[in-house]
Amino acid sequence: MFLDEALVEFTSGTGGSGAVSFHREKHVPRGGPNGADGGRGGDVILVADRNRRTLYDFSLKARFEAEHGQHAVGNKKGKNGKDVTIKVPIGTVVTDVVLHEVLADLNVEGMKYVVARGGRGGFGNLHYVSSVRQVPNFAQKGAPGETVRCKLELKLLADVGLVGLPNAGKSTLLSRISAAKPAVADYPFTTIEPNLGVVKLHDETFVVADMPGLIEGASEGRGLGHQFLRHVERTKVLIHVVDVFPIDGSDPFTNYQTIEREIQDYSPELALRPRVIALNKMDLVPAGDFHAIRDQFAATGRELFAISAATGHGLEPLLYETLRLVREAEAAQPEVPVIAPTIRDEFDQHWEVVAIEGGYEVLGRRILRMVAMTDLDNRDALRYLHRRLQRLGVIEKLREMGAEEGDTVVVGDLEFHFTDQ
Repeated sequence: MFLDEALVEFTSGTGGSGAVSFHREKHVPRGGPNGADGGRGGDVILVADRNRRTLYDFSLKARFEAEHGQHAVGNKKGKNGKDVTIKVPIGTVVTDVVLHEVLADLNVEGMKYVVARGGRGGFGNLHYVSSVRQVPNFAQKGAPGETVRCKLELKLLADVGLVGLPNAGKSTLLSRISAAKPAVADYPFTTIEPNLGVVKLHDETFVVADMPGLIEGASEGRGLGHQFLRHVERTKVLIHVVDVFPIDGSDPFTNYQTIEREIQDYSPELALRPRVIALNKMDLVPAGDFHAIRDQFAATGRELFAISAATGHGLEPLLYETLRLVREAEAAQPEVPVIAPTIRDEFDQHWEVVAIEGGYEVLGRRILRMVAMTDLDNRDALRYLHRRLQRLGVIEKLREMGAEEGDTVVVGDLEFHFTDQ
């Protein structure tokens, strides 16, 4: 089974809480705070792996969660949570379905992307010692992990794509020029799954993909249209396989124009991709009729090759021309260094206060994280949180918006009463 799209949820680990601890030793009656930090939550990491061919595994398991960081104990730091590394096929595009934002295009073997970053471990009370707070009796809770819902979309990587109507002979051609063994039939039949084959010419090789057959309306998603065209986007060169003896009696040149129109409608850039035309099943057509067909295609200005995928006739010239076009396409592409995907800012600095029914709500990732890492059952920790909100200007903003003592303030899932003290 071939699966080229999957919806998956990734959750990183929550950081462990810091410890409240004081140094205790014989003959040291007033040992200072020495609470250690909590462990960091595990990351969820995607890795491009050439041994993965489909996204089928994600239909069986659509949720992945990294390990939480351990809490600190006394002056012993909490252990970091284990990362979860998930292998995906080369050519996987990762899109955040909530933000509708492409996060990464894993198109190089071994390329990694941290799709969900683990939460930082909370600070122990040792971090809160100051000239005015010499004996802090509170620590920080671990930062929550991230939950990211993604669409994984696989775009096959191949040098050459075989395009054409169903039953044009693409699968037979692939089986002839490579060791691939796609399913073929002597009746109207179309490939359901893209097949890859490696073609070897002397000391050089290139990868050919036999794509699902196109039909009219494919650019609008009919049949396997969008699935097909998505994969074709990755190829450098196209071989348009045309059946010159279609069993339905249709006109070969009209069929050719139908496919070309669908490619143009889907992507003008894709329509400019270098390609050759393989006039297949020429052994079934009388010589006079074949010459008339060939004259029609000569008007396209593209290289024509009369072949028989079934018998192997005419394949060598086709392959040498294809290899030449692949070399040209590769030479025209500037070398682009593999760069790690942009890491999203862990601390979203923006925040705002909005009026809601019965009170006010504070919005902003940084504020939510700050509250989530506060031990709300500890009075000293609450005072420290209040001072941090004051320094950020949150308290002043609430005051400007008319908040009074006792008004309800909501931050995420938490609700408390406003105080100006």
